[in-house]
Amino acid sequence: MALHLITGGAGFIGSSIAETLLAQGERVRILDDFSSGRRENVEGLRAAGSRLEVVEGTIVDAETVAGAMKGVEVVFHEAAIPSVARSVEDPQAAVLVGVQGTTVVLDEARRAGVKRVVFAASSAAYGDAPASPKVETMAPQPLSPYAASKLAGEQLMRVFAGLYAIETVSLRYFNIFGPRQDPKSEYAAVVPRFIMAVLRRERPIVFGDGEQTRDFCFVDNAVKANLLAASTPRKLKGEVVNVGCGQKTSLNQLLATLGDLSRVRVDADYRAARPGDIRDSMADVGAARALLSYEPAIDVQEGLRRTFGAFAAAAKK
Repeated sequence: MALHLITGGAGFIGSSIAETLLAQGERVRILDDFSSGRRENVEGLRAAGSRLEVVEGTIVDAETVAGAMKGVEVVFHEAAIPSVARSVEDPQAAVLVGVQGTTVVLDEARRAGVKRVVFAASSAAYGDAPASPKVETMAPQPLSPYAASKLAGEQLMRVFAGLYAIETVSLRYFNIFGPRQDPKSEYAAVVPRFIMAVLRRERPIVFGDGEQTRDFCFVDNAVKANLLAASTPRKLKGEVVNVGCGQKTSLNQLLATLGDLSRVRVDADYRAARPGDIRDSMADVGAARALLSYEPAIDVQEGLRRTFGAFAAAAKK
């Protein structure tokens, strides 16, 4: 039974990966400083008993990371400061965690003899490149410190795979959403913000005209991609692959769907677009299909139905 380390394992995606691994009988160690990860996400995993270990600390600290790497076979590197807007306000923090932290994770992983590192990259690397869908061979055009730090992380994955006996792969996430996202954060993603506004009968705030599009991808698809990346028998050498659904949805369409689910009319509050925000984004998942046998199993409509139901149930408690 292999030991898996999840950096940022108290976060939305990290805790979802942990939950699936533990349900499969695997051993999981979580490393998180709880600056954005939530303790309740970890508490919900405690039923796994001794198969779950939690280390509190930052990935920027080499000693902490070295200790967390002991005995680990696969690392899911999810830790980051997960917000474009926050990175615009505080670029030093975003780059410190995203670049220096990733360097520490990789260096301590190779020192510990870790077999493979799976990195949470981001579609933000594409920026506003006009071609659609986004293909990994396109020239990156990051528009924010967050995007630049994620792109640097991809390059570090390639470098370490080339120099050392460690396998790496970068998964470029496209707008992952699901029940564990934190709607209370100042930098909450659009899906939980919209859902909570609808449940409270408030006007959802839309930055821009609402016609900007995203490839919204339910979290179970991202978890599946991570597990495939961890288990594929192929030798991984720093490849970059998109993880999305290949389906384009505008924010206005998203609001319309939430209106149908809530059976209320949604009247958005449109405001000026934010610096660093991308206009349109949709994934080509052909590379992930070829390399990892990845196929998105849950489309955006079903994912929104599940997510809305989970938030609505939690709001009634």
